[in-house]
Amino acid sequence: MVAIELRNVVKTYDDGTTALDGINLEVDDGEFMVLVGPSGSGKSTLLRVVAGLEPISSGDILLGGRVATAETPHERNLAMVFQSYALYPHLSVYENIAFPLRFGREFNKREIDTLVKEASRTLELDDILDRKPAGLSGGQRQRVAMARAMVRDVQALLLDEPLSNLDAQMRRQMRADISWLQKRLGVTTLYVTHDQSEAMQLGDRVAVLESGSVQQVATPQDLQRHPANLFVAGFIGSPPMSFLPATVRGDVVELPFAWLKISTEKAARVWGREQLIVGVRPEHVELAAMARTDHKYARIPQGVPANVPAHLAEYEKELSSGWLHTAFDFRTEFTGRVVERGRDELYLNAASLHLFDPVTGCNLTQGVD
Repeated sequence: MVAIELRNVVKTYDDGTTALDGINLEVDDGEFMVLVGPSGSGKSTLLRVVAGLEPISSGDILLGGRVATAETPHERNLAMVFQSYALYPHLSVYENIAFPLRFGREFNKREIDTLVKEASRTLELDDILDRKPAGLSGGQRQRVAMARAMVRDVQALLLDEPLSNLDAQMRRQMRADISWLQKRLGVTTLYVTHDQSEAMQLGDRVAVLESGSVQQVATPQDLQRHPANLFVAGFIGSPPMSFLPATVRGDVVELPFAWLKISTEKAARVWGREQLIVGVRPEHVELAAMARTDHKYARIPQGVPANVPAHLAEYEKELSSGWLHTAFDFRTEFTGRVVERGRDELYLNAASLHLFDPVTGCNLTQGVD
């Protein structure tokens, strides 16, 4: 197993399109690093340049401290699992798993059989070793692709949206399987997904990409609590963070519907700035029964209920609760949790506010709870 490091990696195509714009990223030996971002953010391209499937325009890629930029995919000794599984349709499951063992280092028949069956047992494929890919379910095909990747003694494992073709139930099961398998093997892993909930569940750390640049690298908890900028704040979280225009005067933030006193530390971070964007996560909105009536809290008016029928969040345990979306007359939407639509007054806690620069998008209060 090795650490992976990208130093100022740039990837520009012949038509002038820049897919990777100065990527700097370090993945520790044995770490499960997830790359997440919207379509076109550069996630899969980054994975492919690490694998050596695409050349980079400038920068360096290091594997275990050695510069591997000019090495071939074979020399890098990395295993990659594709979204499409890439199984050989004319070969059995056994032969698909054994295929990479027949090239490079020479294994005898007994060694191949031992390695294939060990991978098969780990991924519960023993009953289907004689079957062809056409007769397998999506989950079974993905497990075969995983077994083929892990059967070799590779330095790192690269997974490019491996669960996107599976249904919701199978995705949940495979997430658990991949997490368990990675921890059992201790293999350095780079995992690409566009699903932020999947990223937050699987990653030791998560790298958020947008337009070919790394916006933030942090643990899932830190991404949620301390987003670096407006993009990360809006991308991470379900429902996403709500944003409101605001004016700050001293230690007072004036919102469209109320004003709130912020802490001395937060006030110091935004000193001299009048215009701000305030962000708050829906789960930090409190019910009237829980809120105190002082200037640390502000009542959120119902306004014009643009998307009123509250749709339930996937992670809510009580079906009676959900998320109420309230739109103000300036078309800014605010989201908060409600127990029963129409009967709860929502209050915003000043301690939960994130204050962003409206020009740069930077979180001016990052790290301040």
